[in-house]
Amino acid sequence: MTELRNSEADASRFRLRVVAVGLVVLLAFGLIVARLIFLQVVRHEDLAEQAESNRTAVVPIVPNRGLILDRNGVVLATNYSAYTLEITPSKAGVLEDTIEELSKVVDIQPRDKRRFKRLMEESRSFESLPIRTRLTDQEVARFTAQRYRFPGVDIKARLFRNYPLGDVASHAIGYIGRINQREKERIDDSDDAPNYRGTEYIGKLGVEQAYEQQLHGTTGVEQMETSAGGRAVRKLNSRAATPGDSVMLSIDIKLQKLIEELYGDRRGALVAIDPRNGEVLALVSKPTFDPNLFVEGIDVENWQALNESIDKPLLNRALRGTYPPGSTYKPFMALGALQLGKRAPSLVLNDPGFYTFGGHTFRSHEGGLGGVDMHRAIQFSSNTYFYSLAVEMGVDTIHDFMKPLGFGQSTGIDLNGELRGVLPSTEWKRNTYKRPEMKRWFPGETVSLGIGQGYNNFTMLQLALAEATLANGGTRYRPHLAKAVKDSVTGAVTEIVQPPGESLGYLPKNVEIVRNALVAVNKGGTGTRVFAGAAYTSAGKTGTAQAVSLGQNVKYNAKALEEHQRDHSLFAAYAPAEAPRIALALIVENAGFGAAHAAPIARRVFDYWLQGEYPSEEDIAATRKGQSSAPIGKPRQAADVPLMPVAAARP
Repeated sequence: MTELRNSEADASRFRLRVVAVGLVVLLAFGLIVARLIFLQVVRHEDLAEQAESNRTAVVPIVPNRGLILDRNGVVLATNYSAYTLEITPSKAGVLEDTIEELSKVVDIQPRDKRRFKRLMEESRSFESLPIRTRLTDQEVARFTAQRYRFPGVDIKARLFRNYPLGDVASHAIGYIGRINQREKERIDDSDDAPNYRGTEYIGKLGVEQAYEQQLHGTTGVEQMETSAGGRAVRKLNSRAATPGDSVMLSIDIKLQKLIEELYGDRRGALVAIDPRNGEVLALVSKPTFDPNLFVEGIDVENWQALNESIDKPLLNRALRGTYPPGSTYKPFMALGALQLGKRAPSLVLNDPGFYTFGGHTFRSHEGGLGGVDMHRAIQFSSNTYFYSLAVEMGVDTIHDFMKPLGFGQSTGIDLNGELRGVLPSTEWKRNTYKRPEMKRWFPGETVSLGIGQGYNNFTMLQLALAEATLANGGTRYRPHLAKAVKDSVTGAVTEIVQPPGESLGYLPKNVEIVRNALVAVNKGGTGTRVFAGAAYTSAGKTGTAQAVSLGQNVKYNAKALEEHQRDHSLFAAYAPAEAPRIALALIVENAGFGAAHAAPIARRVFDYWLQGEYPSEEDIAATRKGQSSAPIGKPRQAADVPLMPVAAARP
């Protein structure tokens, strides 16, 4: 029996299916339309930008770094172009094999491999890293012929920093080095991040670091059209990079070089300042180092030699070396006594060669100086006079007077890393020590402060600033190295505006009393032998400071001590005494008496600066030995002395 179908029911079911399919199709088309609207309308700009980005590549153009010049236009830091052999680790396959094969084509030393390994640790795998720098033309030709064998390896032309005078003024000039991870994070978080795209090197020390913004320049861009494989097809647009500006310093590099020659192999620091405006004429720290070693990344051997040396050549002693000032502190103690009414200049005290306080005996001149007033106490450096003066003034009074002079304070010099040292006070000791019994200031601790010992610890920059302030009658100028900036495009020179000098309010008669005594030091006191026959009048104060404490009543014997334990030799001076144009402070570490080793250096500095006389080779050698007074060789005119580059500029 044949089953009869319900046609009406079948038709109904078919219509439902057609409607369902139609709704699905409509929904699908609706989704497609909605997606098209979203992509072509809502996200049009974003996607267009991405498409353009896929089609083009923006390549940063790193600017040429600005020059550093001395006050006379002598180039202290410049750039040169050279070819480098570079590897992009992510494209080079097995690195060890690649480097091994490269070594057969181009000379690659173990130090090059070590530097490359360190750069890899500091960089990302897709960055191009140099394995060899300063390739010769022959090496470039050999590699180019076999370029096809080395994927991810290429030759690039790069600019390198060069310091033509080698280690001369290295602590002041500084150096550049590869940007490390911490510096990169700091740059990325700053407003300058776009300007450092493509930049791999940055100022690390000295002027290079302090004036990084001026020296760096403005990064340019080059927009290239690329193929699907990322290969450049054509240039679409470009904006040239703007070279960094040149920074012109107040330093006289011949004076700087002379001082470094006078020190020889001895350790120490010297800062010379123009007391009329705060310009730093020389900033010397010995020993020095060659900043060219750091430009491409210093190798392990040189780093260990510098970092582990007992002489600490990387320490900027002018800014970061702190020392007791010794007797160079006495003139400022005398000025404080006059200003505060603590002691009349005519008061005569007996100097028996020692001073007793609280049952302790503090030594002075052997045999004593007899009766001394303030003038004679400075001229012949009476310890007894200033021991008693320190006790009369008290530690906090001394602190409050010395602070405006810059002792134990940041001078504000335009270099980074300056240390403050220690200008002691009862509050300082309370905050410095943890044990309750050590927090208390004992009266006996004040005695040694009067002769620049005890807790006193200052930099040569601070002492030079104080000397310059005394020289000009009591106006303190902020010390600075940079005089002007020269625009790399227009050539216009813009002076760097410095804050006006700050008057410390000293009475002229008080300043004159101290200044007259300092002139007497070099005319008939402890500096007489060194300044005999000088064509100008100078003022100064010798100083000898303990490097280690010998304890009470222990007689100093240099021969019985290790070289690094012997007394330091100091001198602070200015000239001409009537109208000072230069003031300085210097230390020769562990050299002994200030008159024997530090003062002769100051004499040569003054001869050069005031008379244009550059000492003979014989006189330089004698000064290093502490044997010089008047010139023993015929002095040369400074204009006739060439600046012989220690490291010749590279092609």
